[in-house]
Amino acid sequence: MENFQAIYDEALAAGIKAEKDYFEQYGEPYYCGFAWVELPNGRSKFVNWLKKQNIGSKHWKKGWQIWRPTNNHTQSMDILEAGAYAFVKVLRSHGIDAVSASRAD
Repeated sequence: MENFQAIYDEALAAGIKAEKDYFEQYGEPYYCGFAWVELPNGRSKFVNWLKKQNIGSKHWKKGWQIWRPTNNHTQSMDILEAGAYAFVKVLRSHGIDAVSASRAD
C-alpha cells in the first residue's frame, strides 16, 4: 500500500516552499484570486485517503478538490497559483492524476 501521508506531506511542503520563494522574489502582487487542486477521479485510492483525513471536498463538476492546498490565506492569486502548481507537480510525480486551477476574485 502506498504511503499517502508521505505523498501529501511532500506535496504540502513543495507548495509552501513555492509560495515562499515566489513571495521572496516578487513580493505580494495585488491581483486577488483563488487557487486549488482538482483530482478528477473521485474514487481513487488517494482521494479515499483524503476523504478519511477530512482534506478537500467534492468538486462541483466531478471528482475531488483541495481548496487552498497549502492553507495560505493570502489573497494574491499569483502566490496561491505557485503553491497549487507545486503541490500538483508532486502528486503527478507519484502517478496521481491532478491539475491546478485558479480564478480571479
